[in-house]
Amino acid sequence: MEIRGERECTDCGARWTYYETGSIECPDCGSIRSVGVGERTEHTAGPAELDLQPAIEGIDNRPLDAVADTAVEQARAYLRTAGFVHAGDLRPLTDRYLLAAELRRVGATVGRALSVSDDEQLYFLSLLRGGADGERPPPAEVPKSLRAERGLAVAAAASAYVSDVRRLYEDPEPAVTDVLSAVRARYKRIEALDGDVPPEEAEAVVRALRDLGEYLREGDEAALARAGDRFDEDS
Repeated sequence: MEIRGERECTDCGARWTYYETGSIECPDCGSIRSVGVGERTEHTAGPAELDLQPAIEGIDNRPLDAVADTAVEQARAYLRTAGFVHAGDLRPLTDRYLLAAELRRVGATVGRALSVSDDEQLYFLSLLRGGADGERPPPAEVPKSLRAERGLAVAAAASAYVSDVRRLYEDPEPAVTDVLSAVRARYKRIEALDGDVPPEEAEAVVRALRDLGEYLREGDEAALARAGDRFDEDS
């Protein structure tokens, strides 16, 4: 959405940047009486951090399903406010966002399962512990029983990223449109299959969007060409 990124408190006159705080509350006096100033700019990125410490602290002394439920809640809280447009600038599709999207689904599966295999438990814990650094397990480490969760997470993240790209680029050049159309076709296919695709196939969507983002941010023609070729490599 388009917002005025600078705010001014009508009680004390203090000014602050909404882009950084995500709040209309004055940081100086606490008043919620403020007005936006300056030009409106597209902005979807919230200030939330992916805080998985409450779940991590319970690994050794709480049941696995309780840890999973906490992880799901934390991931959902982050995803509710996370976006890819910051003050009119496109941000990358990060591993942290993808990890949160996957942890939300893997945690839900683990939390409600009657039994959890060793591979599934280890994978869930690797996601959880990797969250602090935003490090996703590579496709080769995804257990076959959880690859649907990986696929659906990528599809959801791709849909959100494409939506934000279109917010900024309402009439993109044909080569960009071609990549966006190809990405949309791929993540729609993943959704139609309930996410049950090889993790490498889902990862091709991620790589294409990262290449496209690099082109849109930096004008790197080679990145745009790579984005267009990603699905040829995957086929």
